[in-house]
Amino acid sequence: MMLGENRFADVSAVVVDDNDTTRAMLRAIMRAEGIEVVGEAKDGVSGLTMIRKLHPNLVCLDVMMPEVDGIEILTQLKAEMPDIRVLMITGSTDRETVQAAVQGGANGYLVKPFNGAKVILAVERALGRKPME
Repeated sequence: MMLGENRFADVSAVVVDDNDTTRAMLRAIMRAEGIEVVGEAKDGVSGLTMIRKLHPNLVCLDVMMPEVDGIEILTQLKAEMPDIRVLMITGSTDRETVQAAVQGGANGYLVKPFNGAKVILAVERALGRKPME
C-alpha cells in the first residue's frame, strides 16, 4: 500500500468479542489497513453502550458471548441505527446461526479461525465495497 492511499480512511470500527486474542487480532489487522478502531468491548451490553456513544460505521460483533449474544445485539443495533454495517464473527457455520445473522440484518460474517486477508475481504463486503459471493 502506498503512502497517502488509504481506502479505509473513512471507516471507524468497534470490535465486540469476549475473546481478548480475537479482539487483538482484529484490531491489528484493521489498523494495518488504515481502519480506525475507535473502541473494543468484551461483551454485548458494554459493546452496545460503546457503539451508541461512538457511532462507528462498522461493528465487528461476536455471535457467542456471555449475557447477551451477538444476534440480540445485532437486532437492537439495526433497529436503532439502520445504516450501521455489522460484520458477525463466529466459530460456528451452522445454518441456524448464519440464518439468524442474515435475518437480523448482518452485512456479512467472518468464520474463526481467520487471517488478515479473510478479515479485509469480509470488511470490504460488509461495507458494500466488494460483492458477496
